[in-house]
Parts: sequence; C-alpha cells; structure tokens
Amino acid sequence: QVQLVESGGGLVQPGGSLRLSCAASGFTFSMYAMSWYRQAAGKERELVASISSDGGITNYADSVKGRFTISRDNAKNTVYLQMNSLNLEDTAVYLCKARRRVTGREYWGQGTQVTVSS
Repeated sequence: QVQLVESGGGLVQPGGSLRLSCAASGFTFSMYAMSWYRQAAGKERELVASISSDGGITNYADSVKGRFTISRDNAKNTVYLQMNSLNLEDTAVYLCKARRRVTGREYWGQGTQVTVSS
C-alpha cells in the first residue's frame, strides 16, 4: 500500500539544523511532485517547499527561503528537507505530500515533529 514515512524531526536549539526525510513506497515516486508542509499548534497547514518530479524545479515559502533546501533522490524514493538557521517560528509538525499533477492524486505522510527551543 501507499506509504509516506517522515523522519528526522526532533528538538533543536535556535540557529541549529535538521534534515528531514520522507521515504515513499507503493507508488511510482518519480512521477510525483513532492512537497513539505508544516502545521504549528493552532495554525493552518502551510506549504514550506516543493520539488518537481524530476527535481528540476523547486519553490519555497518566503519564510524559509535561503534557510531550507528541498531535494529528492528518485533512486531511493526519498525526498529531503535540509533546514538550517532554525528559529522558534519553525516549530511545527512537518508533513510530506506526493502529488501527480496529471491525475490530481495525492498522498500524505503522518508527519514528524520539529521543535526549536532553547
């Protein structure tokens, strides 16, 4: 069955870094654009970064530009989010999403908690 499993979250101090991973299975990963979203307590889910199916196009929320980098390895069916210079406002559950533009089909992971605290 389809699975998206995020990992790499945790507790980090302000200014620190984390690398999130999202391992996919059960569908043709290379045909899907991938995105990272986050949802902080009491707030709406927001798009953080996205990457096209071949990795050639990336987009970022203004709040993370220059600090976060999304990448993918289609041979490993995995998408990554490198997060640097983390601040308190980055605290949230981070979720990955797969979407195939042609069909509109999409899948979500369960999320991984990132907490930035001193």
